[in-house]
Amino acid sequence: MLKFLILFPVIYGASFGQKVSEKCPGLYCGRTLQNGTLSNCGACVRGYQPDDSSENSICKRCEEEPSFYDWLFLGFMALLSLLLHWFFIDFTNRRKNNLIILHVSAFIESVLSGIVTILLVDPIGTFNIRSCKVKQLSDWYSMLYNPSPNYTTTLHCTQEIVYPLYTICMIYYAFSLLFMMLFRPLISYRCVDTKGTKSIYAALYFHPILIVLQAMFGGLLYYAFPYIMLVISLVTSAAHLASTNVLEVKQLFKNNFCDARNLIILVGHWILHAYAIISMTQLTNLTFHLSLLATVPLPVFFYICTVKFTDPDYVERVSHVDISTNRYSAEARGTNLQFWNT
Repeated sequence: MLKFLILFPVIYGASFGQKVSEKCPGLYCGRTLQNGTLSNCGACVRGYQPDDSSENSICKRCEEEPSFYDWLFLGFMALLSLLLHWFFIDFTNRRKNNLIILHVSAFIESVLSGIVTILLVDPIGTFNIRSCKVKQLSDWYSMLYNPSPNYTTTLHCTQEIVYPLYTICMIYYAFSLLFMMLFRPLISYRCVDTKGTKSIYAALYFHPILIVLQAMFGGLLYYAFPYIMLVISLVTSAAHLASTNVLEVKQLFKNNFCDARNLIILVGHWILHAYAIISMTQLTNLTFHLSLLATVPLPVFFYICTVKFTDPDYVERVSHVDISTNRYSAEARGTNLQFWNT
Protein backbone atom coordinates (compact mmCIF):
# COMPACT_ATOMS: atom_id res chain seq x y z
CA MET A 1 0.00 0.00 0.00
CA LEU A 2 2.86 2.35 0.89
CA LYS A 3 4.55 1.54 -2.46
CA PHE A 4 1.33 2.40 -4.32
CA LEU A 5 0.99 5.74 -2.54
CA ILE A 6 4.57 6.65 -3.41
CA LEU A 7 4.36 5.67 -7.10
CA PHE A 8 0.84 6.95 -7.82
CA PRO A 9 1.75 10.66 -8.23
CA VAL A 10 4.61 9.76 -10.55
CA ILE A 11 2.51 7.40 -12.67
CA TYR A 12 -0.39 9.83 -12.71
CA GLY A 13 1.82 12.75 -13.71
CA ALA A 14 3.65 10.82 -16.43
CA SER A 15 0.42 9.51 -17.91
CA PHE A 16 -1.51 12.76 -17.99
CA GLY A 17 1.25 15.38 -18.13
CA GLN A 18 0.45 16.95 -14.74
CA LYS A 19 3.28 19.44 -14.16
CA VAL A 20 6.12 16.94 -14.27
CA SER A 21 9.44 18.38 -15.40
CA GLU A 22 10.15 15.85 -18.11
CA LYS A 23 9.81 15.64 -21.87
CA CYS A 24 6.26 15.48 -23.16
CA PRO A 25 5.14 12.38 -25.08
CA GLY A 26 4.57 12.54 -28.81
CA LEU A 27 6.21 14.68 -31.47
CA TYR A 28 4.29 17.91 -31.05
CA CYS A 29 3.22 18.20 -27.40
CA GLY A 30 4.79 20.95 -25.33
CA ARG A 31 4.51 23.01 -22.18
CA THR A 32 4.06 26.74 -21.83
CA LEU A 33 5.70 28.74 -19.08
CA GLN A 34 3.03 30.60 -17.08
CA ASN A 35 3.98 32.74 -14.09
CA GLY A 36 7.17 30.77 -13.58
CA THR A 37 5.48 27.37 -13.63
CA LEU A 38 5.16 24.82 -16.43
CA SER A 39 1.73 23.91 -17.75
CA ASN A 40 0.52 20.43 -18.57
CA CYS A 41 1.53 18.89 -21.86
CA GLY A 42 -0.61 20.07 -24.74
CA ALA A 43 -0.65 22.14 -27.89
CA CYS A 44 1.58 25.18 -28.11
CA VAL A 45 0.19 28.63 -28.82
CA ARG A 46 0.02 29.58 -32.51
CA GLY A 47 3.43 30.75 -33.65
CA TYR A 48 5.26 28.51 -31.16
CA GLN A 49 6.91 25.10 -31.50
CA PRO A 50 8.01 22.52 -28.91
CA ASP A 51 11.74 22.95 -28.35
CA ASP A 52 13.40 19.61 -29.13
CA SER A 53 16.54 20.62 -27.28
CA SER A 54 14.62 21.37 -24.08
CA GLU A 55 14.29 18.68 -21.43
CA ASN A 56 10.83 19.97 -20.52
CA SER A 57 9.44 20.35 -24.09
CA ILE A 58 8.92 24.06 -23.51
CA CYS A 59 7.08 25.83 -26.34
CA LYS A 60 9.49 28.19 -28.03
CA ARG A 61 8.46 31.23 -30.05
CA CYS A 62 9.37 30.95 -33.74
CA GLU A 63 11.56 33.85 -34.80
CA GLU A 64 12.90 32.61 -38.15
CA GLU A 65 12.16 34.07 -41.55
CA PRO A 66 10.74 31.89 -44.35
CA SER A 67 13.41 30.16 -46.39
CA PHE A 68 13.84 30.71 -50.12
CA TYR A 69 12.00 27.44 -50.74
CA ASP A 70 9.14 28.57 -48.47
CA TRP A 71 8.70 31.74 -50.53
CA LEU A 72 8.72 29.68 -53.73
CA PHE A 73 5.99 27.46 -52.28
CA LEU A 74 3.86 30.47 -51.37
CA GLY A 75 4.42 31.85 -54.86
CA PHE A 76 3.27 28.56 -56.35
CA MET A 77 0.06 28.58 -54.32
CA ALA A 78 -0.60 32.18 -55.38
CA LEU A 79 0.15 31.37 -59.04
CA LEU A 80 -2.24 28.43 -58.88
CA SER A 81 -5.16 30.73 -58.18
CA LEU A 82 -4.08 33.34 -60.75
CA LEU A 83 -3.57 30.79 -63.51
CA LEU A 84 -7.00 29.29 -62.88
CA HIS A 85 -8.50 32.78 -63.16
CA TRP A 86 -6.75 33.35 -66.50
CA PHE A 87 -7.66 29.89 -67.77
CA PHE A 88 -11.39 30.25 -67.08
CA ILE A 89 -11.47 33.80 -68.46
CA ASP A 90 -10.09 32.44 -71.72
CA PHE A 91 -11.92 29.11 -71.69
CA THR A 92 -15.42 30.49 -71.05
CA ASN A 93 -15.27 32.99 -73.92
CA ARG A 94 -15.16 31.88 -77.53
CA ARG A 95 -14.33 35.36 -78.73
CA LYS A 96 -10.93 36.24 -77.31
CA ASN A 97 -11.04 39.95 -78.16
CA ASN A 98 -11.18 42.56 -75.36
CA LEU A 99 -10.42 40.02 -72.63
CA ILE A 100 -7.15 41.66 -71.65
CA ILE A 101 -8.87 43.89 -69.10
CA LEU A 102 -10.22 40.81 -67.31
CA HIS A 103 -6.74 39.26 -67.23
CA VAL A 104 -5.30 42.48 -65.81
CA SER A 105 -8.08 42.64 -63.24
CA ALA A 106 -7.33 39.08 -62.09
CA PHE A 107 -3.64 39.95 -61.79
CA ILE A 108 -4.33 43.09 -59.72
CA GLU A 109 -6.73 41.17 -57.47
CA SER A 110 -4.05 38.55 -56.82
CA VAL A 111 -1.39 41.16 -56.06
CA LEU A 112 -3.68 43.01 -53.65
CA SER A 113 -4.60 39.75 -51.94
CA GLY A 114 -0.93 38.87 -51.47
CA ILE A 115 -0.07 42.31 -50.07
CA VAL A 116 -2.98 42.35 -47.60
CA THR A 117 -2.26 38.77 -46.51
CA ILE A 118 1.41 39.49 -45.76
CA LEU A 119 0.53 42.68 -43.89
CA LEU A 120 -1.91 40.79 -41.64
CA VAL A 121 0.58 38.05 -40.71
CA ASP A 122 2.74 38.53 -37.62
CA PRO A 123 4.49 40.96 -37.37
CA ILE A 124 1.38 42.86 -38.45
CA GLY A 125 1.80 45.85 -40.72
CA THR A 126 5.16 44.85 -42.19
CA PHE A 127 6.29 42.87 -45.21
CA ASN A 128 8.25 40.49 -42.99
CA ILE A 129 6.92 37.11 -41.90
CA ARG A 130 7.80 35.27 -38.71
CA SER A 131 7.71 31.55 -39.38
CA CYS A 132 8.49 28.14 -37.91
CA LYS A 133 10.97 25.95 -39.73
CA VAL A 134 9.60 22.95 -41.63
CA LYS A 135 11.58 19.84 -40.68
CA GLN A 136 9.60 16.91 -42.06
CA LEU A 137 6.35 15.95 -43.76
CA SER A 138 4.61 15.08 -40.49
CA ASP A 139 4.91 18.73 -39.41
CA TRP A 140 1.98 19.49 -41.73
CA TYR A 141 -0.28 16.85 -40.14
CA SER A 142 0.13 17.21 -36.36
CA MET A 143 -3.48 16.08 -35.89
CA LEU A 144 -2.36 12.55 -36.84
CA TYR A 145 0.27 12.41 -34.08
CA ASN A 146 -1.70 12.98 -30.88
CA PRO A 147 -0.09 10.62 -28.33
CA SER A 148 -1.94 8.27 -25.97
CA PRO A 149 0.27 7.70 -22.88
CA ASN A 150 -0.30 4.22 -21.46
CA TYR A 151 -3.27 3.95 -23.85
CA THR A 152 -5.53 5.57 -21.27
CA THR A 153 -6.20 9.01 -22.68
CA THR A 154 -5.25 11.10 -25.68
CA LEU A 155 -3.24 14.30 -25.44
CA HIS A 156 -4.58 16.69 -28.08
CA CYS A 157 -1.54 18.53 -29.42
CA THR A 158 -2.90 19.57 -32.82
CA GLN A 159 -1.35 22.88 -33.87
CA GLU A 160 0.16 24.71 -36.82
CA ILE A 161 3.74 23.45 -36.56
CA VAL A 162 4.58 24.98 -39.96
CA TYR A 163 3.26 28.41 -38.96
CA PRO A 164 2.18 30.32 -41.02
CA LEU A 165 2.54 28.27 -44.22
CA TYR A 166 -0.56 26.20 -43.55
CA THR A 167 -3.06 29.02 -42.96
CA ILE A 168 -1.55 31.85 -44.97
CA CYS A 169 -2.58 30.21 -48.24
CA MET A 170 -6.18 29.93 -47.05
CA ILE A 171 -6.17 33.59 -45.99
CA TYR A 172 -4.82 34.53 -49.41
CA TYR A 173 -7.57 32.59 -51.20
CA ALA A 174 -10.22 34.23 -49.04
CA PHE A 175 -8.96 37.71 -49.90
CA SER A 176 -8.61 36.75 -53.55
CA LEU A 177 -12.26 35.74 -53.61
CA LEU A 178 -13.25 38.93 -51.79
CA PHE A 179 -11.40 41.27 -54.17
CA MET A 180 -12.77 39.38 -57.16
CA MET A 181 -16.32 39.91 -55.95
CA LEU A 182 -15.61 43.60 -55.38
CA PHE A 183 -14.02 44.42 -58.76
CA ARG A 184 -14.69 41.77 -61.38
CA PRO A 185 -18.50 41.99 -61.73
CA LEU A 186 -18.34 45.75 -62.25
CA ILE A 187 -15.51 45.47 -64.80
CA SER A 188 -17.29 42.64 -66.59
CA TYR A 189 -20.52 44.63 -66.82
CA ARG A 190 -19.04 48.02 -67.73
CA CYS A 191 -16.09 47.14 -69.97
CA VAL A 192 -16.51 43.77 -71.70
CA ASP A 193 -20.27 43.34 -72.03
CA THR A 194 -20.57 40.69 -69.26
CA LYS A 195 -17.97 38.39 -70.84
CA GLY A 196 -16.47 37.69 -67.42
CA THR A 197 -19.62 36.29 -65.82
CA LYS A 198 -18.86 32.60 -66.31
CA SER A 199 -15.29 33.00 -65.11
CA ILE A 200 -16.61 34.57 -61.89
CA TYR A 201 -18.89 31.59 -61.34
CA ALA A 202 -15.94 29.27 -61.96
CA ALA A 203 -13.87 31.11 -59.33
CA LEU A 204 -16.66 30.61 -56.78
CA TYR A 205 -16.08 26.88 -57.24
CA PHE A 206 -12.31 26.55 -57.56
CA HIS A 207 -11.40 28.79 -54.61
CA PRO A 208 -13.10 26.52 -52.02
CA ILE A 209 -11.53 23.55 -53.81
CA LEU A 210 -8.08 25.13 -53.45
CA ILE A 211 -8.69 25.72 -49.74
CA VAL A 212 -9.66 22.07 -49.22
CA LEU A 213 -6.67 21.01 -51.32
CA GLN A 214 -4.34 23.04 -49.09
CA ALA A 215 -5.96 21.70 -45.94
CA MET A 216 -5.65 18.04 -46.96
CA PHE A 217 -2.55 17.92 -49.14
CA GLY A 218 -0.57 21.00 -48.11
CA GLY A 219 2.41 18.96 -46.93
CA LEU A 220 2.53 16.86 -50.08
CA LEU A 221 2.29 19.96 -52.25
CA TYR A 222 5.09 21.58 -50.26
CA TYR A 223 7.53 18.85 -51.24
CA ALA A 224 6.17 17.99 -54.69
CA PHE A 225 5.17 21.33 -56.24
CA PRO A 226 8.37 21.83 -58.33
CA TYR A 227 7.86 18.49 -60.08
CA ILE A 228 4.12 19.06 -60.46
CA MET A 229 4.78 22.44 -62.07
CA LEU A 230 7.44 21.02 -64.39
CA VAL A 231 5.21 18.20 -65.67
CA ILE A 232 2.13 20.42 -66.05
CA SER A 233 4.07 23.11 -67.94
CA LEU A 234 5.40 20.54 -70.41
CA VAL A 235 2.06 18.77 -70.93
CA THR A 236 -0.03 21.93 -71.29
CA SER A 237 2.57 23.50 -73.60
CA ALA A 238 2.42 20.48 -75.92
CA ALA A 239 -1.39 20.44 -75.76
CA HIS A 240 -1.57 24.13 -76.67
CA LEU A 241 0.82 23.75 -79.60
CA ALA A 242 -1.17 20.75 -80.84
CA SER A 243 -4.41 22.74 -80.70
CA THR A 244 -2.95 25.65 -82.70
CA ASN A 245 -1.32 23.55 -85.47
CA VAL A 246 2.05 25.28 -85.10
CA LEU A 247 4.44 23.45 -87.45
CA GLU A 248 7.23 26.01 -87.83
CA VAL A 249 9.05 28.38 -85.50
CA LYS A 250 8.33 31.40 -87.70
CA GLN A 251 4.60 30.87 -87.15
CA LEU A 252 5.10 32.01 -83.55
CA PHE A 253 6.36 35.45 -84.58
CA LYS A 254 3.70 36.64 -87.02
CA ASN A 255 1.95 39.93 -86.38
CA ASN A 256 -1.67 38.82 -86.29
CA PHE A 257 -3.66 38.55 -83.07
CA CYS A 258 -3.88 34.75 -82.86
CA ASP A 259 -0.15 34.19 -83.22
CA ALA A 260 0.66 36.97 -80.72
CA ARG A 261 -1.71 35.32 -78.25
CA ASN A 262 -0.08 31.93 -78.85
CA LEU A 263 3.36 33.43 -78.26
CA ILE A 264 2.25 35.04 -74.97
CA ILE A 265 0.80 31.72 -73.77
CA LEU A 266 4.00 29.95 -74.78
CA VAL A 267 6.19 32.45 -72.92
CA GLY A 268 3.96 31.94 -69.88
CA HIS A 269 4.68 28.20 -70.04
CA TRP A 270 8.39 28.97 -70.26
CA ILE A 271 8.17 31.11 -67.12
CA LEU A 272 6.46 28.26 -65.26
CA HIS A 273 9.11 25.84 -66.52
CA ALA A 274 11.88 28.17 -65.29
CA TYR A 275 10.09 28.59 -61.94
CA ALA A 276 10.00 24.80 -61.55
CA ILE A 277 13.74 24.50 -62.25
CA ILE A 278 14.53 27.25 -59.73
CA SER A 279 12.32 25.55 -57.13
CA MET A 280 13.99 22.18 -57.63
CA THR A 281 17.54 23.50 -57.52
CA GLN A 282 16.96 26.44 -55.15
CA LEU A 283 19.95 28.00 -56.96
CA THR A 284 22.38 26.47 -54.49
CA ASN A 285 25.02 26.41 -57.25
CA LEU A 286 24.16 29.74 -58.82
CA THR A 287 26.24 29.57 -62.02
CA PHE A 288 25.33 26.00 -62.95
CA HIS A 289 21.67 26.21 -62.01
CA LEU A 290 21.12 29.48 -63.87
CA SER A 291 22.63 27.87 -66.96
CA LEU A 292 19.89 25.23 -66.77
CA LEU A 293 17.36 27.94 -67.55
CA ALA A 294 18.73 27.97 -71.10
CA THR A 295 17.06 24.58 -71.61
CA VAL A 296 13.58 26.01 -71.01
CA PRO A 297 12.68 26.56 -74.73
CA LEU A 298 14.11 23.21 -75.87
CA PRO A 299 10.90 21.14 -75.42
CA VAL A 300 8.98 23.55 -77.67
CA PHE A 301 11.63 23.46 -80.39
CA PHE A 302 11.79 19.67 -80.10
CA TYR A 303 8.02 19.51 -80.53
CA ILE A 304 8.07 21.76 -83.60
CA CYS A 305 10.92 19.76 -85.19
CA THR A 306 9.25 16.38 -84.67
CA VAL A 307 5.53 17.15 -84.97
CA LYS A 308 5.56 16.80 -88.76
CA PHE A 309 6.54 13.15 -88.41
CA THR A 310 3.31 12.51 -86.50
CA ASP A 311 1.11 14.36 -89.00
CA PRO A 312 -1.15 11.73 -90.73
CA ASP A 313 -1.06 13.66 -94.01
CA TYR A 314 2.73 13.74 -93.95
CA VAL A 315 2.95 10.01 -93.16
CA GLU A 316 0.50 9.27 -95.97
CA ARG A 317 2.48 11.37 -98.46
CA VAL A 318 5.73 9.67 -97.46
CA SER A 319 4.15 6.23 -97.76
CA HIS A 320 2.83 7.07 -101.24
CA VAL A 321 6.26 8.26 -102.31
CA ASP A 322 7.85 5.07 -100.99
CA ILE A 323 5.27 2.89 -102.75
CA SER A 324 5.70 4.79 -106.03
CA THR A 325 9.48 4.53 -105.75
CA ASN A 326 9.35 0.81 -105.05
CA ARG A 327 6.92 0.28 -107.94
CA TYR A 328 9.15 2.24 -110.31
CA SER A 329 12.20 0.25 -109.19
CA ALA A 330 10.36 -3.03 -109.65
CA GLU A 331 9.18 -2.01 -113.14
CA ALA A 332 12.71 -0.92 -114.04
CA ARG A 333 14.15 -4.22 -112.87
CA GLY A 334 11.50 -6.12 -114.84
CA THR A 335 12.27 -4.12 -118.00
CA ASN A 336 15.99 -4.74 -117.68
CA LEU A 337 15.45 -8.45 -117.10
CA GLN A 338 13.18 -8.70 -120.15
CA PHE A 339 15.78 -6.86 -122.27
CA TRP A 340 18.59 -9.26 -121.36
CA ASN A 341 16.39 -12.33 -121.93
CA THR A 342 15.63 -11.21 -125.45
